[in-house]
Amino acid sequence: MTNQDVGRYGSGKAVRRIEDPALLAGRGQYAGDVSLPGQAWLVFVRSPFAHARINAIDVSAAKAIPGVIEVITGAQMAGAGVKAMVGAAGFKRADGTPVASPPRRPLAHEVARFMGEAVALVVAESRAAARDGADAVIVDYEELPSVVDSFAAVKPGAPVLCPQAPDNIAAESRYGDRKAAADAFASAAHTVSLDIENQRLAANPIEPRTVLAAFDPASGRLTVRLSSQMPTAVRGGICDAIPGRTPENTRVVVGDVGGGFGMKTGPYPEDIAVAYASLQVKRPVKWISERSEEFLATVHGRDVITRGELALDASGRALALRVRSFANIGAYATGAGVAIQLLVGPWVSTSIYDIGLIDFHFTTVLTNRAPTGPYRGAGRPEAIYLIERLMDAAARKMGIDPAELRRRNMVRSAQMPYKSAMAQVYDTGNFESILDQGLALADWNGFAARREESKRRGRLRGRGIATFLEWTGGNALEEKVEVSVMPDGFIEVVTATQQMGQGIQTSYAQLVVDIFEVPIERVRIVQGDTDRANGFGSAGSRSLFTGGSAVSEGSQKTLALAKDLAAETLEVSAADIEYRAGRFGVAGTDLGVDLFELAGRKGAPSIRVESSTTAGAPSWPNGCHVCEVEVDASTGEVQVAAYASVNDIGRVVSPEIVRGQVDGGAMQGIGQALFERVVYDSEGGQMVSGSFMDYALPRVDVFTGFKTAFDTSIPCKTNVLGVKGVGELGTIGATPAVVNAVVDALASAGLGRDAERIQMPMTSERVWRMLSRDFEPSPFVADGAGR
Repeated sequence: MTNQDVGRYGSGKAVRRIEDPALLAGRGQYAGDVSLPGQAWLVFVRSPFAHARINAIDVSAAKAIPGVIEVITGAQMAGAGVKAMVGAAGFKRADGTPVASPPRRPLAHEVARFMGEAVALVVAESRAAARDGADAVIVDYEELPSVVDSFAAVKPGAPVLCPQAPDNIAAESRYGDRKAAADAFASAAHTVSLDIENQRLAANPIEPRTVLAAFDPASGRLTVRLSSQMPTAVRGGICDAIPGRTPENTRVVVGDVGGGFGMKTGPYPEDIAVAYASLQVKRPVKWISERSEEFLATVHGRDVITRGELALDASGRALALRVRSFANIGAYATGAGVAIQLLVGPWVSTSIYDIGLIDFHFTTVLTNRAPTGPYRGAGRPEAIYLIERLMDAAARKMGIDPAELRRRNMVRSAQMPYKSAMAQVYDTGNFESILDQGLALADWNGFAARREESKRRGRLRGRGIATFLEWTGGNALEEKVEVSVMPDGFIEVVTATQQMGQGIQTSYAQLVVDIFEVPIERVRIVQGDTDRANGFGSAGSRSLFTGGSAVSEGSQKTLALAKDLAAETLEVSAADIEYRAGRFGVAGTDLGVDLFELAGRKGAPSIRVESSTTAGAPSWPNGCHVCEVEVDASTGEVQVAAYASVNDIGRVVSPEIVRGQVDGGAMQGIGQALFERVVYDSEGGQMVSGSFMDYALPRVDVFTGFKTAFDTSIPCKTNVLGVKGVGELGTIGATPAVVNAVVDALASAGLGRDAERIQMPMTSERVWRMLSRDFEPSPFVADGAGR
């Protein structure tokens, strides 16, 4: 291969994704595509109540159904020593006691705490027989009072989910200086306050959760194939819960993953239950979640109500930020669900702004809803949404251009490395430059003419901006890889990070091409097998940031080893060896050896190096997103008319993949702003948005197109590649940009600052009611909330 060929496939070039040929030809291998000889099917029995005592379960009729093999209840699993799942740790309640939560079991035992929680399972020869068996299971429920709203849950006399939290508060966190902040607000020239809701969301990847567990009695090995972003964590959850399961006798395999968006991180109760069922019946057992189950029982995202306050001086410089937040984490305090709201979100709350004084109080509340967990952005969208809404509100109150107010408050490049009020250190960033580029790309100064043109067509036009940053890396900064030169002509990279549709295999392959100068078709990426590699997995936009660095360094070490072996084979000094495009040669001669031939000559079947790379700290990608919307005043319908974004993500390895990640993420942010919402009935805790008839996803016709640009001139300083995480950036910027645009359009219609009272999702009904001066009450209820 020539150097020109290398240039076509290496990093920084747009290449066809190596994942796609198999998928397009129908050769993908999702968990649902795999079936095994002797496979049985599993269906769960789920609670129809949000809160109920399980007095008894009669399985006799279910066992009599033809084809039913086994019926298992939560009481049976608990009696067999199956443990509750590991919950949140490291956080405390206000009285200093540890984070409180009911024990979460693979199958609910004694009490079901949310609608859709699994209480039993049926294993049968066919899926139809398993469904029939599940329908025949008779559960004696005693319905208990339920509570699904955060503020109702913390009021005295509310139904209690566990004795350790009589007030239903799982844990709290406080940051900053309460008195100093109060003094700043008292002396400020201007203050603004907003009560906002980040509504509960469902991730809805195209592939539902699927688990296929197969126990081999001869070897004692259990193999679990499923759709997950974190194979090692799933194995850990199974081994922690089921007696006799260890990392040595338990294997987790993940093939293609049809989207994760954070909700496929870590173990689910169903993963453990299916594994246990296979151990009991001693044959493969398969479960494919139905879409209704995904709505009911898969972790949800967001669900936070916040009061935010910003104090500013006469020139518009921010003096202090005060935040009081209540996060509805559902029936069980999961580790991620608590950490996202009490720690991760607060880390980015001051964003790119030089706000040195904070007073933060965050509370996580237990309710009879499904638990929350990671969803694209995981805490950062909630925090950025708040500060960007406050910036717009302050600009509107002071009569300052919203871009100019942001500029006055930005951390300057000369301040880098910058330590925020939350003690987070930004290694690099030129936020003002990104702002300038974003304004130019969006034609900021030409907006007035576009607004007038929309007015002539009977439309209200609004403009919104979000300048923001993102924290990436998951604080899991070490990654291990195994790089092997194989005699079959491939360079194989084994990693514990996980592909899930984001194209990470292609990016890794391009990094390998950079080092080895071989065709990209000669690179093989192996993921998703705990027998081959173990680690944190893929979450928090860490795959390229940590995994890519490890792939690059591991490739360099493997090539160096191969060079030494080539020198030994050719009987010359390593200093005399030259390498180019898959071949070692002796300088000044025609002697040489092919890279893959060299691998075949050695005693081992490959040239292999295990390598570990650790990033120095998280990365801080950032951006400027500008949205323009048109609103039909007669119907309230909102149309995204223009969307421009400039994104600083450091070095770019795969340009088209990066663009797809940012634009796709923005569409999910638009979905939250305009359409999506998980809704529970407040009386009985029933979910009323449990299908796509009631839960709306964004469609391509809600926007006219994106202008997306990247600034690659500011590399990250905390990893060897200079890359910054990108997978969640678009989601974080889009929601405030779109909402600020809608608020701007409503304000221009005469609502003024009343327009700031609108909440997400900004459906046509909500917008129409706002235009009719039918204002919603604040979501932040003072009585019962506490300050």
